[in-house]
Amino acid sequence: VRLVALAVLAASGLGLAFLVATSDGLNDYQGRPLGTDFSNVYAAGAHVLDGRPEAPFDPAQQFAREQAIFGPQTQFYGWHYPPFFLFVAALLARMPYALALAAWQGATLALYLAAMWAVIAWAASGPSPPGGRRVADDPLWLLVALAFPAVFVNIGHGHNGFLTAALVGGALVLLEGRPQLAGVLFGLVAYKPQFGLLVPLALIAGGHWRAALAAAATVALLVLAATLAFGPDIWAAFLASTRFTRLVVLEAGDTGWHKIQSVFSGVRMWGAPVPAAYTVQGLVTVVVAALLVRLWRGGAPYPLKAAALCVGTLFATPYSLDYDMMVLAPAIAFLAAHGLAVGFAPGEKTALAALWLCPLLARSVAQLALVPLGVLAMLAVFGLIVLKAGALRGRRPDPAAAEQPR
Repeated sequence: VRLVALAVLAASGLGLAFLVATSDGLNDYQGRPLGTDFSNVYAAGAHVLDGRPEAPFDPAQQFAREQAIFGPQTQFYGWHYPPFFLFVAALLARMPYALALAAWQGATLALYLAAMWAVIAWAASGPSPPGGRRVADDPLWLLVALAFPAVFVNIGHGHNGFLTAALVGGALVLLEGRPQLAGVLFGLVAYKPQFGLLVPLALIAGGHWRAALAAAATVALLVLAATLAFGPDIWAAFLASTRFTRLVVLEAGDTGWHKIQSVFSGVRMWGAPVPAAYTVQGLVTVVVAALLVRLWRGGAPYPLKAAALCVGTLFATPYSLDYDMMVLAPAIAFLAAHGLAVGFAPGEKTALAALWLCPLLARSVAQLALVPLGVLAMLAVFGLIVLKAGALRGRRPDPAAAEQPR
């Protein structure tokens, strides 16, 4: 594990250093904006600072602004976020582009590592059976978290996967001890609303009503703040822009089927029509939701519930890209901590290793071989979690390990 993590970290670090060293501070050697997708955040923030917060939701105006900043050779990077994320975009657009990109990636990377440490510390606070080990006993966790291939996919795109992983992982750590704060973090995930499909179901099924109410209140306050700051018409602009996202990015696959790590994109990649792809995605989402509700209502160990929510969050939506696989990091941490404490199920270590490596290979394998590796890995791990939870329910309870760590 240490050797592979060091190799990935070194190779990815060299690749990123090459991109930066061969850039002009704005575009890389291929003429793309550094951090590619971050360019749409920066351009949207520039629109807000100019007093035109509705402009990012118009693809023509957004594209024109991106070309004005990065040159006529730049390709289009669409703005697909709700209006309240414009606050972040406007703050970042006050800086020079390279500084804004570094600040955004540095700050959110720190939040991600803090959330991973919180998972490790949470796991260490629980009881450990005789002979059991804890992730916190070995600093290897930091290397594995930092070398996780999705980290470098996210940095290369200048994206927000670190923030999503930090919010989801932090919320799951806080859920039992500080449910209101956990609900606030879950509510902030609404900046990527496609990842909020399963969260309310899990919270309600687990009886976490205070967290659910705090999440709902957080979303309501975000909506109110955006409405007061940008005017009620901003929501009409946002809703109109979702048609472009659905038709061009998702259904037509202009982003590339190999980049989108969802059941929908896999079925479309194999040539199925849009209705068939939605049908298969819908069936998978319903089955995953039902299993997740059963898991959260039952007496399964909390790390299994948390990991299942992280993994299920990604493939319950048709719109999930490889940098979004950052959310798998807290899932791997929860499962590793639980496995070291109570034992791993057959095949679980292999599945976790495959899930960790998956972001390194998922895009290339899908592009070259038409195999949706990311989806298959996530489905396999989710299935293992469900099976392990069922097996644990059949065991005689251990009084020493019955107490949930706080």
